[in-house]
Amino acid sequence: MDLTTIIGLIIGLGALIGGYLWDGGHLGALIVPSAMLIIFGGTAGAIAVSFPMSRLKEIPKALKMAFLETKRDPSLVIDELVQMATVARREGVLALEQRAQESENEFLREGVLMVVDGTDPDLTRQILELEMDALEHHHEGWAKIFETAGGYAPAMGIIGTVMGLIHVLGNLSDPGALGPAIAVAFTATLYGVASANVVYLPIATKIKIRSQEQIAEMEVMLEGILAVQAGENPQLIQKKLKSFVHQAQKKSKDEGDTGGQER
Repeated sequence: MDLTTIIGLIIGLGALIGGYLWDGGHLGALIVPSAMLIIFGGTAGAIAVSFPMSRLKEIPKALKMAFLETKRDPSLVIDELVQMATVARREGVLALEQRAQESENEFLREGVLMVVDGTDPDLTRQILELEMDALEHHHEGWAKIFETAGGYAPAMGIIGTVMGLIHVLGNLSDPGALGPAIAVAFTATLYGVASANVVYLPIATKIKIRSQEQIAEMEVMLEGILAVQAGENPQLIQKKLKSFVHQAQKKSKDEGDTGGQER
């Protein structure tokens, strides 16, 4: 379980509710079933219209990616590739078949097996890069669902508020009830904006970050596989891949710092 996602949601929702209660608000006033139906039902309907069923069926996988953390240790990947390089130099690339079959990583297994089969290095790179591009595109599709939900939810909130005000203005016979009725109407806007900025958009961002981490790991594997195929020295491969990981981490950090300054 990715605790940062869970803790982030708790902190975000807790801060909103806590700030409301701090000013003397009542929790019961935030619970408006009709507004919930309009916002969450309307958003779900808009998402269903926007995406094909084949994409919607993958929402559980997208949520799993956002809420479950996959441990990624580049050093373990590098060690495995160095061991394979050592075996290849001593016994030949054909000796890697058994090791490849035992690898738990499907991408690494397929890449090494292509090396064992004598696939041309350029073709090996092309095939593996296509797999990486396909996976990244797949993950972008998952994130797009939640980004779209984050766009629809505030609009649904405005629609819910307008519908509530129409109901209020249609019943002006009791002026004393106008205040609470208007407050209920604006609860819809609160639901829409809060769900978009605390739930939908952050989940989309988390999916993108998880995707970047996985693609970065696959890039290390790709460079290592090609180095093994080229018969490079295992120690040089280790240094090369560690440098590659270091540069990738530095690039990620710089992009994060730039993003923070822009915001």
